[in-house]
Amino acid sequence: METGNVLFAFGLTLLAGLATGIGSLLAFITRSTNTRFLSLALGFSAGVMIYVSFVEILAKAKVVLTAALGEGPGTWAVVGAFFGGIALIALIDWLVPNYENPHELHSIEEMAQGIESLPRDQSHDFAKLHRMGLFTALAIGIHNFPEGLATFTAALTDPHLGIAIAAAIAIHNIPEGIAVSVPIYFATGSRRKAFKLSFLSGVAEPIGALVGFLILLPFFTPVLFGILFAGVAGIMVFISLDELLPAAQEFGEHHLAIAGLIAGMAVMALSLLLFL
Repeated sequence: METGNVLFAFGLTLLAGLATGIGSLLAFITRSTNTRFLSLALGFSAGVMIYVSFVEILAKAKVVLTAALGEGPGTWAVVGAFFGGIALIALIDWLVPNYENPHELHSIEEMAQGIESLPRDQSHDFAKLHRMGLFTALAIGIHNFPEGLATFTAALTDPHLGIAIAAAIAIHNIPEGIAVSVPIYFATGSRRKAFKLSFLSGVAEPIGALVGFLILLPFFTPVLFGILFAGVAGIMVFISLDELLPAAQEFGEHHLAIAGLIAGMAVMALSLLLFL
């Protein structure tokens, strides 16, 4: 495994994770969310991730696993790993309370309105708001571990594929940055603290990639790679269907979200065709 490929994959994962900082900056420089653009962007991200999962990642995982295990056992391993990835991210989602769950996205206006609508005797409960931001940052960190491993694995295998996945992950990390920074800013009045915590929550993504890579490196065989790759596909499909598409439709019109989805699929398909 070449050092250059590893560094490239880690760099992509780092950039994707730190996109939470972009969300934090947006929360400070704008007083409203551009819902139409966000809807298109989230739908686009979902389209990229769904298309590449089914068309590219699962296909590569099947080639590797059937070559190593045989047609029947290899195909069973692909399907099992795919749903195993879904089960893993669904379990993480279930363990994180809905209120602090970064997969339950909110716009800048919704978060600010929610804070301002607290009862008068609680409207300045800064400790409560600060705790909300800390829990959200922790939840994002937990979610970003498998996402970081997914981005890293894809980039390590196919740099072109890794760039597409890193871009899709980065788009969906932007609203998560908003979810951390808004309550922290309201609680402390410090943009620096809010941005710092939002920025650090995104660091969990490259850390997850690095920890996963170091743990799995001694056991990195074609079979393990195939299982991991199929699991990555499951993780990305779940994120797309559970988070990105519902959020895209909530922020904008249904047809706008679907247009973004189709555009993401088309761009991903074209990019794969260009590298045949």
